[in-house]
Amino acid sequence: MKDNIEILRPGFAGRIKAVRESISDACSACGRSADEITLIGVSKVFPWECAAAAYMEGLTDLGENKVQDLTAKIDTLAGEGLKPNWHMIGTLQKNKVKYLIGKTHLIHSVNTVELAEEISKRSVCNNVITDILLQVNVSGEESKHGFAPAEMKSVIERTGALEGVRLHGLMTMAPIQEYEGQARAVFADTRKLFDELKSEVPDPSCWNVLSMGMSQDYRYAIMEGATHIRIGTAIFGDRAKYLQNA
Repeated sequence: MKDNIEILRPGFAGRIKAVRESISDACSACGRSADEITLIGVSKVFPWECAAAAYMEGLTDLGENKVQDLTAKIDTLAGEGLKPNWHMIGTLQKNKVKYLIGKTHLIHSVNTVELAEEISKRSVCNNVITDILLQVNVSGEESKHGFAPAEMKSVIERTGALEGVRLHGLMTMAPIQEYEGQARAVFADTRKLFDELKSEVPDPSCWNVLSMGMSQDYRYAIMEGATHIRIGTAIFGDRAKYLQNA
């Protein structure tokens, strides 16, 4: 298995370098520092060896969409002595929360108050604090999960009072771009909402994460204030091609 990882590493080194250079260019264009951006590699559907190779090439933050894939990779990589910061970025069901508590660096996809309450309950029982983001559906697409912007003040009032969780900010997903730059308006509106809500949270000093932007649109997300970007294809390759060849 270790031989497989060593074979994979050069390819990941080149792709990660290219993405980091692109991040640096986007930051320079809007007067930001690349140090402000956390690059999360999304390794969904790819085997653990790919996640391991990416981590060994300096990608310290990794994300997964499914609980079972996340926990499996956490355990397998830990067995190899590799301990990335793990991010849960996909839809999370209440009955799966118990498998994540104490294992994630950040849960991005809290999209109901009931889910936040379950995370709170499980965290208190395990004597840990779980860091979370609230997922907001700024685009209004029916196919996307998340709170409506208009309900966010009420949501923060209810979730901010929960024990065992710490609110860090917002996560959003923009529609697939039909033309270059289309996603930027969604990111701009999310940043505006993020700023407006800072005075509503229990600890404004912790309100410091804006997770938005994926392979096709992360440059625009950075220009509108993203602190965390979630990159899959640009680092791991085309998932559809991988599944066909698997």
